[in-house]
Amino acid sequence: MQQKSALWNRNFLSISLSSFFIFMTFYILAVTLPIFVLDNLHGNNQEIGLVTTLFIIAGVIFRPLTGKWLDELNRRNIIFFSLVLYTICSLLYLFVHDFNMLLWLRIFQGVGFGIAATATSAIVIDMIPIDRKGEGIGYFSLFMSLAMVIGPALGLMVVSHFNFTVLFTLCSLLSVMSLICAMITTIPVRDKNTPTDRSWNWRRFIELKAIPISIAGSLLAFSYGAISTFISIYAKELGIEQMASYFFIVFAVMIVLSRPFTGKLFDRKGPHVLVYPGILLFAAGMIWLSQAHSVVVFLLAGGIIGLGYGALLPSFQTIAIQASPSHRRGLATSTYFVLFDTGYGLGSYVLGVVAARTSYHTMYLIGGVVVAFTALIYYRLHHRKEKLAQSQS
Repeated sequence: MQQKSALWNRNFLSISLSSFFIFMTFYILAVTLPIFVLDNLHGNNQEIGLVTTLFIIAGVIFRPLTGKWLDELNRRNIIFFSLVLYTICSLLYLFVHDFNMLLWLRIFQGVGFGIAATATSAIVIDMIPIDRKGEGIGYFSLFMSLAMVIGPALGLMVVSHFNFTVLFTLCSLLSVMSLICAMITTIPVRDKNTPTDRSWNWRRFIELKAIPISIAGSLLAFSYGAISTFISIYAKELGIEQMASYFFIVFAVMIVLSRPFTGKLFDRKGPHVLVYPGILLFAAGMIWLSQAHSVVVFLLAGGIIGLGYGALLPSFQTIAIQASPSHRRGLATSTYFVLFDTGYGLGSYVLGVVAARTSYHTMYLIGGVVVAFTALIYYRLHHRKEKLAQSQS
């Protein structure tokens, strides 16, 4: 029996933890800044969406640049600069007193986030053995998924029991931890024999082969933007405000329970066995959430969404990487997250407008329909092409 290549080591763990702390800060702010804007800055729903969207736009602009830089420049310097910027911005939230200042701060922190998130995702790929890509990326994305859930739950708990000064101090400490973890990581040296194109042609910023699955990922993120940005306000409207943090805990539990199996299943059976059930669960959970009027339905919907989202996120990212040449993995990663983040930012704003003009129930119903449409996009842009390629070989 062939022995598996080693996956877990100090460097894999430290870069995964760096990513975890980056996304902890991101998701803490994602669910608490809406409350900060409404209560402290006296804003409205559309302004809440704008706070998220400007952050994402800044990240989207710098993700493809980062993909190019990672393939050409010193990767340690890139990640150091981005995390220092990210940490400084986290500290500056302590001094925000008006909406315009908050918007500028979100733009600059979005730059740091876009570079740092792309860098950690691309660097870890070079650490994962070739025969364990699906499993390795699955575990790495588990750290992001845990942050996606622990962050909002922790942020909402801090806001409810303390104040925003404590919250922003916590975010600053988490950003410092992400910097420390990245700096103790031994980053793999790029193969000098790998071809490098230093031109400024647009193809140097985008990996075309990663685009089809990235479009599917952007639709997924579009709907998820409504969850991370508005779930705390939705819970308050339903009269179960204290349950918002538990929604994310249930969400997390389902991701954690499923992740050890999904990565291995991807490597053995391929993505389709995960993607279609994942889309079905995510869409059903969103539609059920739109009809929530009780704590039980609210929390069960979170669990169903978590199970679907936990299967889809690493699967889509792995497909994007496997579809691209090995020397363009940095670009494939950035291309995937450019479209993913674009969908997230648009979803936060567009669905926020929908909620402002109709209701949160309608907003989540539309989000569920968008997720269901992802199945068609996945089939036409990826699955069908794969079937045609196999039939011709």
